[in-house]
Amino acid sequence: MPKDTKKSRNKGHRISSIVTTTNDCLTNRAGLALFSTYLQGIQLMPIMENMFRTMRKNKKGVPVVDLLLQLLCFFMDGTSHHLTWFDELKKEKSYAPLIGCKPEHLASSHAVKRFFGVFSAHKVRLFRYLLQKVFLWRLKIDQPAVIELGIDSMVLDNNDALKREGVEPTYKKVNGFHPVQMNWGRYFVDAVFQVGSDHSNHGQTVEMMLYNIVATIRESYRVDVPIIVRMDSGFYDQKLFKICESLHIGYICGGKLYANVKKAAADSTSWSNFNSLNKKEIWKYTDFMCQQDTWDLARRTIYSRMIQHGRQLVVPGLGTDSAIITNLGMSGLIDELLCQAGAENLLSAHDILGNYHQRGNDELANRAIKNFGEEQLPFKNFYANAAWYFFMLLGNNLFESFKEDVSVSVIAKTVYADTFRRQFIDTAAKIVRNGKKLIMKVPTACFERLQFDKLFERCLNVTVLQC
Repeated sequence: MPKDTKKSRNKGHRISSIVTTTNDCLTNRAGLALFSTYLQGIQLMPIMENMFRTMRKNKKGVPVVDLLLQLLCFFMDGTSHHLTWFDELKKEKSYAPLIGCKPEHLASSHAVKRFFGVFSAHKVRLFRYLLQKVFLWRLKIDQPAVIELGIDSMVLDNNDALKREGVEPTYKKVNGFHPVQMNWGRYFVDAVFQVGSDHSNHGQTVEMMLYNIVATIRESYRVDVPIIVRMDSGFYDQKLFKICESLHIGYICGGKLYANVKKAAADSTSWSNFNSLNKKEIWKYTDFMCQQDTWDLARRTIYSRMIQHGRQLVVPGLGTDSAIITNLGMSGLIDELLCQAGAENLLSAHDILGNYHQRGNDELANRAIKNFGEEQLPFKNFYANAAWYFFMLLGNNLFESFKEDVSVSVIAKTVYADTFRRQFIDTAAKIVRNGKKLIMKVPTACFERLQFDKLFERCLNVTVLQC
């Protein structure tokens, strides 16, 4: 071994002086610059400004459009979900040029509290309109032949909140909120923010959601597009089935294992096998008509029972049975629309069962929004928390669209928010001014790995969100 190995190893490879400060404009969130540019590219901010500009009572303080931009970037950043983080961001020299606003327009935590404090029921409802516009924007880009929607409820655990208006006991044995949501994949199409004690099928909430979204799709997308709605057993209600049938849309709903359903399954002699997508489960299923006492007519019922999990056989009667209620394959208008769209396979009992098993993907949307935001809401006022919740949904939709439109070539669009933030958002950069231009410089390795120059061009050439 050379004699000078020890000296060369110790010389000049470690920080040996006191750590000091710098006046350079540095940031560790370079990815936010592209997200902010993307929001400007799709022209979302003028739409939101027109919707919420009346919430600013005078010309003093932060302009509404800048505050809205900061809120969306705050959720996208995800470093902290506390309101006091706005005070920390206000101190950073690089944050204002990073997201594209003036330093004096950075909001404090008190400004954010005042903004959310003036939200009313009417202003909160504007978010539902905005979510639907984002949904239609994505529909027109993707052009799906069949639209499959999921309806589900989600519990927001606020059990340790000292005092929150609307925080009440939920079915999950915790205190919190219980919103009902409609999703299309990982995009949230519509939602209603509810108190914790409200049932998932409370009042006319789901009925009005169905009426509104079907009318919106047929008016703004296509009149003849087949629509299928997936629901769990919490929405097992004839009034919802009748609404779907009157709207000529398909429904696949989890059923109840009542005695007459079990008897009909026991009497059935025609059973078939179904293999799950991951090939670890084998089910057998049968198809029959069944009617409950309060129903006007009998409806198609698909009864399934798991018989094998992996290499292990399942003993009958251990809670692996399930029932599905559907109107698909009943010679209705929805069947004709599916055949015209080339999706007649969805009418078979085998594919209906497979479609309902994909309802687990709808549950992933709930997981994604909790990963993107946070369950605990910061305000005491119900409508302030409702507005915060809808900002999370809107931010999540924009996050999903950003992955599809911009970053899909460098990061898989299936990743959750935490992974995306660590790999993309949390990138070091230096912001310099050259003449009248602001230039962001990132390390060469990050520049080559994330292709910042190409992604920036995509942000400038995206499809505009039209209102």
